[in-house]
Amino acid sequence: MQRFGCRKDLGIRRTITTCLVMAFCLAAAMMFLNCRQQQQQPAFVITPQIEIEPKFEVRVLLAGDVNCCTIKCPGGFSVQGAAGNTMVPDTIFGDTTLSMDINVLGDEISIGGRNFATRELTILPEAGQIFLFDGTAYRGKLVIKGNVDGLTFDAINVVPLEPYLAGVVGSEMPDYWEPEALKAQAIAARTYCLYNKAKFGPRRDWDVMKTTASQVYRGLRAESPMVWKAVNQTSGQILVCRQANGNEEIFPTYYSSSCGGHTEDARNVFGDDLEPLRGVVCPYCKNIAKPNVFFWPMAQFARDEVTLELQQKYPQLAGLGDITGITVSKQSDYPDFSRSTMVKLTGSSGASDFVRAEDLRLTIDPSGNKIRSTNCKIILMGDRWVFSAGRGFGHGVGLCQCGAEGMARQGKSAAEILAYYYPGSKLTRVY
Repeated sequence: MQRFGCRKDLGIRRTITTCLVMAFCLAAAMMFLNCRQQQQQPAFVITPQIEIEPKFEVRVLLAGDVNCCTIKCPGGFSVQGAAGNTMVPDTIFGDTTLSMDINVLGDEISIGGRNFATRELTILPEAGQIFLFDGTAYRGKLVIKGNVDGLTFDAINVVPLEPYLAGVVGSEMPDYWEPEALKAQAIAARTYCLYNKAKFGPRRDWDVMKTTASQVYRGLRAESPMVWKAVNQTSGQILVCRQANGNEEIFPTYYSSSCGGHTEDARNVFGDDLEPLRGVVCPYCKNIAKPNVFFWPMAQFARDEVTLELQQKYPQLAGLGDITGITVSKQSDYPDFSRSTMVKLTGSSGASDFVRAEDLRLTIDPSGNKIRSTNCKIILMGDRWVFSAGRGFGHGVGLCQCGAEGMARQGKSAAEILAYYYPGSKLTRVY
């Protein structure tokens, strides 16, 4: 009986110990999650640089040619006309927890059922606070521009440069990556943005898109203290290079996820012939990129769908008839792989034409998530085009993001990373 009692006491002690351990683990897990949630909170409630000069504001196209969206400003907002005049009444919407629809009705814009006799207006959150556009939080202000059809509009986020970058860096690169990699990303993204603003902005109502068509921008949800630190520590820094005219000027600092082992000359992809955009060997990304990114799985597309997509994008290809052949006409050869740069399209009519391999890739797969690069084999199998033996993710020009992380893990600074991937470039400041 005594011995049985000891076993019972031992069992009770073990149960108590197990419960204590589980409680400790649960508390630790809750603490970790709480810390992680705190880390993911934006570092600033009020947007910095809110009074910056317009030349350092960025106009981001959030939505184009849409007929409806929603807006919510937790702190309230006012409305300005196209000429900068505050529309009467001065502040039409106070603090609200409700989302309101925005529509265009001919020459009027409707917000939450209230009509404004204008084809362009600006929504100004109170005191530099945030607004939610279709449920996603952004900084700055929102411009609504009605289109000539009287039915659709463009929604443009006008935001200071550095807060814009905080929404880009955390979208383009994991915020837990090395600080020097994040800093290199911030400088490349800042340069790319200002280049596009200067080259394309004057001819249109926006400077960049929020997608990979420019660079990914997810607003506040991409922000974190680590991202803001990288942005702040590189504030105003950009890259320049010597141009054909002899002047040092800003240039398009392209970048992609993983080059697959060697970056590509920009002239083969985008047509830019600049020293910093020449390809370099990259031994750094292979051990950083995920296995299904560095070597991506086979992708298949129906032959008739490929013909349709290509002819819709390039009407001049209609004379080819059904596309029966896709062959590589130009490629960059490296020690263990080749990147296609130009392809020849042959049609059932017997005619043929040429397109850049990168254009082919993104026409067939606009997301770029299936045909992840032009480092692949293109094979016709029955009624399907097959893209196999692929490696790398993206166009491969300029900075290799996984490679930047690999270099940072080896102790390289942001300046050294940028000098490697953009040879001949120079760091400078715009403010």
